[in-house]
Amino acid sequence: MKKYLSIFLLFLLTPALTSAKDGNWRTATDKELKEVLPTRAPVEKERIETEFRTAAGVTDGKGKFIAGILMITAGYAAEGKYSHFFLTQVPLTISHFTLPRGAYVFGSQRLDNETVEVKFYEAASGKLVGTVQALKDNRRGAIRSFWITPLEKGSFSMQVGRFRFVGKVAE
Repeated sequence: MKKYLSIFLLFLLTPALTSAKDGNWRTATDKELKEVLPTRAPVEKERIETEFRTAAGVTDGKGKFIAGILMITAGYAAEGKYSHFFLTQVPLTISHFTLPRGAYVFGSQRLDNETVEVKFYEAASGKLVGTVQALKDNRRGAIRSFWITPLEKGSFSMQVGRFRFVGKVAE
């Protein structure tokens, strides 16, 4: 009986062990996000308050995060240009551009009913890094102001409202 129980437990634990070893990404917990995301985001020469209930991110389980949070930009120079603070502790490829490790801000603008344009900027300088088009996600379910979902083999999808785009950890 102990032999069968041991085999059963090993069978149950194997995916978790493999996942951690292979570096698969998972959704970060609120506690983890509070440790890596600022309550006031450093944007150019300002420190803009963030809204923690909008925080989202993924982790590799080994201390590396890709995370973001909505900024409360009313009254700041960022108003209308940036809406979110974004942190990556690994290099990313999104569309045709690469985001090295670091802090970024992004904002979005609707192009039509099916597409928004998301622009990423360096948080410290405000310099434009790249642009990606996010497509409307017509699936039913909760609409979140911001969400990051881990996908397979180091890729992720990022959702801003109903619009979504895909990125991946750069090699």
